[in-house]
Amino acid sequence: MELDAGHSARGNLMARSKRIYTLKDVAVMLGENLELLEEITANPDNITEGEMFYVSDGRDDGTTGLTENGVNDVQALLADIRTWDGGIREFLVSEQCDPAMIERILADEPNRQP
Repeated sequence: MELDAGHSARGNLMARSKRIYTLKDVAVMLGENLELLEEITANPDNITEGEMFYVSDGRDDGTTGLTENGVNDVQALLADIRTWDGGIREFLVSEQCDPAMIERILADEPNRQP
């Protein structure tokens, strides 16, 4: 999905393209667990303001979308989290995630390359 909007200092419209990626797309692009991305984006403080959007997709709750910079924020945060003692598990525990969800997410982690 692309959005075109923007204006110059004089108030004239000029085209500015922003590509918005759904979390499902981001999970595929980055090879990450979708539930992990949903948990990261559940806290808007994890993504730079203006880089995360609500996307209506026909469902009542819609989905989350990220700009390219938002995707970069997620990558950087994940890289940082993976350096913590306890890594992804520690992050998910601190977010008070369901233990079953933690185990599903961690099942994908052994496939990560450092």
